[in-house]
Amino acid sequence: MQVFVTGASGFVGSAVVQELLGAGHQVLGLARSEEASQALTAAGAKVHRGSLDDLDSLRRGAEAADGVIHCAFIHDFTQYAAAAEADRRAIEAIGDALAGSNRPFIATSGFAGLTKVGELMTEEDTRNPNVPAMRHSEDAALALVPRGVRAMVMRLAASVHDQNDHGFVPMLIDLARQKGVAAYIGNGSNRWPAVHRLDAARLYRLALENGTAGACYHAVGDEGVSLRTIADVIGRHLQVPVISKSAAEAPAHFGWMAGFAGLDLAASSTLTQQRLSWHPGGPDLLADLEQGHYFATQAG
Repeated sequence: MQVFVTGASGFVGSAVVQELLGAGHQVLGLARSEEASQALTAAGAKVHRGSLDDLDSLRRGAEAADGVIHCAFIHDFTQYAAAAEADRRAIEAIGDALAGSNRPFIATSGFAGLTKVGELMTEEDTRNPNVPAMRHSEDAALALVPRGVRAMVMRLAASVHDQNDHGFVPMLIDLARQKGVAAYIGNGSNRWPAVHRLDAARLYRLALENGTAGACYHAVGDEGVSLRTIADVIGRHLQVPVISKSAAEAPAHFGWMAGFAGLDLAASSTLTQQRLSWHPGGPDLLADLEQGHYFATQAG
């Protein structure tokens, strides 16, 4: 199968590319720069030049493929609404190219804004209509199913961890270096799900090969690691105090991350494991943190 992968040179996407190639698939990877093109060529993938903002390039890439995995997202969290809107437009453009073909299309989403709050979220949970959508990928992808696209949603854990992670946990580590304290909000009992990058990559492949139209799959290894626990590990490794911030104090400390740092996003992957015969085997988040590579390089 020739698979068009957006975000193909990114942290998650590059692992998806390797997983697909290792399973005998061909990969057409979206690249917006010469550096990304060279990385994809070195990995053994074919290059498709374009970007999320170039909707024609997305349509052409999808038209040339037997299936699509959409990993790309503009990770400017200070302009999150604009990034979410660009993501929606990209999914709709890809869907236009796939309409009526029953080809598989996996769009990436997350857990913020689902119906359950403070409970273990499952694959059957849907977006809470009373909460403004932070990201439109799930709704946009599932709207393609009646149009003859085998569209699915991959809900990716808040922490996708491995060497060279540049997501939320490294941001917390950078904050602790800058501020001289490792912080959490309130009692720190709110939880983030986590998954090892290679486990997530394998799940994308299994969903592409065997997934069901309209399904939501959970790329989750750890169901939930409390922010207090993460802060404790950061504090110990950086040898800085671990402290609580009130909800009122959180914006001054966490900046744009304040809202996210207080979310309880615990989620199960039991149904995903049953339906796709997927079982996470990589180290869990705390074990990965204890290996030390998250703390080996100073920020900046």
